[in-house]
Amino acid sequence: MNKLHDIQKVVFSGNTLILGVDGNEYKIDITRHSQKLSQAYSSECENFIISASGYGIHWPQLDEDLSIDGLIGVEHSLPLIKSKV
Repeated sequence: MNKLHDIQKVVFSGNTLILGVDGNEYKIDITRHSQKLSQAYSSECENFIISASGYGIHWPQLDEDLSIDGLIGVEHSLPLIKSKV
């Protein structure tokens, strides 16, 4: 499986989500992306699962999913699949 992103760090500092993605660090105001996370207890924020593909992060206790592309402001396009005619 090809990974979209290599996620090295997921840390909260107040309402700031600090992400280490593909060798870069991003500081994200979580209130702009998730009301659930901005209002959650730190223990709920610290309990997350990174998808195997590197596509996103899931917080099971909050039933919240966020894509890495959406958080860091990039867009991936899917490769075209040529069909055999």
